[in-house]
Amino acid sequence: MKLFFKIFLIVLIASITVFSNKKNNEIGIDEKLGKYIPLDKTFTDENGREVVLKDLFTKPTILSFVYYNCPGICSPLLMELSDIIGKSDLVAGVDYNVVSISMDQYETPKDASERKATFYKAINKNIPPESWKFLTGDSLTIKEVTDAAGFYFKRQGEDFLHTGAFIFVDSNGKICRYLYPSFSERSGFGILPFDFKMAITETAEGNVTPTIAKVLQFCFSYSPEGQTYVLNFTRIFGAGILLLVGVFIIFLKFKPKKDDTKTR
Repeated sequence: MKLFFKIFLIVLIASITVFSNKKNNEIGIDEKLGKYIPLDKTFTDENGREVVLKDLFTKPTILSFVYYNCPGICSPLLMELSDIIGKSDLVAGVDYNVVSISMDQYETPKDASERKATFYKAINKNIPPESWKFLTGDSLTIKEVTDAAGFYFKRQGEDFLHTGAFIFVDSNGKICRYLYPSFSERSGFGILPFDFKMAITETAEGNVTPTIAKVLQFCFSYSPEGQTYVLNFTRIFGAGILLLVGVFIIFLKFKPKKDDTKTR
């Protein structure tokens, strides 16, 4: 039984790897665990002041790439972040910082300030206003940071095609973990308090943690039309076929051979 379980995991991971490698990097997330964010980059904060990332990443930092006039998943994602910040027994500004960067070079500090007011107000806890920064910047600087984080997006008219995740970065700029909020049509986005706390704790220690939820990300894709996550049946079906073929081949290999001498 243990052998079969090991075989199942090996084939499943191989299947995910094969299909995941087929996607391009035009839209989506290519995890850069253990790599570094360039902390020497300068942005403009919600107050119109120039800030250098290294002055904001002074402790474990939750990084998110959004745009403030997004009609899709950005607001629900940040609202969920506001909610979990309020619920967590860790304190923003003490145990960790939060930085949101707009992927739209045309957005202004005014846009950032308005969105900050909305999400800061939704936090059911008193935290220092400076613990969550909303930044804007030029296209080159934005791209340098998003590329370093493995976050790929594409402009489509006035909007952007993109996915969503929270990236946990330590004070040296090292990417330690990606956290993908779960999603359902009934309850929307959700983050488990335990996952949130563990991500911050591990990042504080500089530990790089592989994303277990990568299997879920593999099964779900972001639909730009519906602006939500949907099951990717093609990937699931393809992985299922590879899994069955792999199990069948291994079964044939380990199948006990008949002893012809007993029939003579």
